Amino acid sequence: MALGFAFSATAVGPACAQVNPEPQRLEVLGPGDTVTVQVFGEPESTPIYVAEDGTINAPYVGKVPVGGISPVEAANRLASALKNGGYFRDPHVTVMVTQSRSQLVSIIGQVSGPGRYPITPRTSLLELLAQAGGLKEDASDVGYVVRTDEYGQTSRHPVNLNVEKESASAPSTFALQGGDSLIVPRAEQFSIEGEVASPGHYRVQPEMTILQAIARAGGVNERGSERRVRVKRMDKASGKYQTLSVKLNDLVKADDIIVVKESIF
Repeated sequence: MALGFAFSATAVGPACAQVNPEPQRLEVLGPGDTVTVQVFGEPESTPIYVAEDGTINAPYVGKVPVGGISPVEAANRLASALKNGGYFRDPHVTVMVTQSRSQLVSIIGQVSGPGRYPITPRTSLLELLAQAGGLKEDASDVGYVVRTDEYGQTSRHPVNLNVEKESASAPSTFALQGGDSLIVPRAEQFSIEGEVASPGHYRVQPEMTILQAIARAGGVNERGSERRVRVKRMDKASGKYQTLSVKLNDLVKADDIIVVKESIF
């Protein structure tokens, strides 16, 4: 699958600086990637595949190991090889990633197509989710990126999956890295039964009150009464539901069962 994105990195001689280096972790080359190597002043090269052993068959110098390094470092390595081989005195080398196959992110949970998908340094969460077919209707607004660092330590980062609701605690601009896993949990739900227009299961919205939950179910029907509302709520200590008397402005919690009873008059 072509990603329609090219990252370029240029290496030049000692008198010049590298051009636009990017964060290293996001640009690591690996088997299956496609790159283009351009030596300034020479005809443009054809796409080159990174082999299973992490090497590319570069112009003039043949096999050069690039697996596990960034395009910037690969360009530097190629420039050194060309100079040391006596092919150029001050080579200017550009490495462009035209297709990324080695940088993959796993998506687990409430998406249409869970699996592993390629990313580039600029792949956004929204673009990644689009590759997976989008969120399911019951997906949560907040997901989690699980990342393992070079020391084997795992971290979990909340990310906002709803672009219409920006959240400081769960940003939607989180920078993805190859090897990440994106977990999309099921949204928290409540159920409502009894004398309402549409009993069933519904998503818990932020700061949702009992009254709003009843309204979400179409409101109390002609047989019911807003004064006879009870909530069955899971007690974490015992693992059993307890029946509570509640006020209409009390907040709904995940897995609540709201019961609207029949009016006694």
